[in-house]
Amino acid sequence: MTAGFVVSAPRSFARTLEALAKRHPELVELYSQALAILRDDPYNVGRTHAIKKLHGVPAGEGQYRLRLRRFRLRYDILGREVVLLDVSLRREDTYR
Repeated sequence: MTAGFVVSAPRSFARTLEALAKRHPELVELYSQALAILRDDPYNVGRTHAIKKLHGVPAGEGQYRLRLRRFRLRYDILGREVVLLDVSLRREDTYR
């Protein structure tokens, strides 16, 4: 398994994360878990995480998705760097 990826995020991601964390304090702990997962295995080679490669999504728009409880993080992998692009909340009424 590959190790040693660097995780970075643009300011827009940080703003969205801060706004969601104000309403959902559990996101802070989940974000820490997400960073550990993405540093270790962003391709999900070990198949132990809820990571999915999104088909038909071009680079720069979040080709991968990490699911942590009700939250979704979209990211791209550029060499040895994982770039977080979006964090969102899946609401309970999403599929109703």
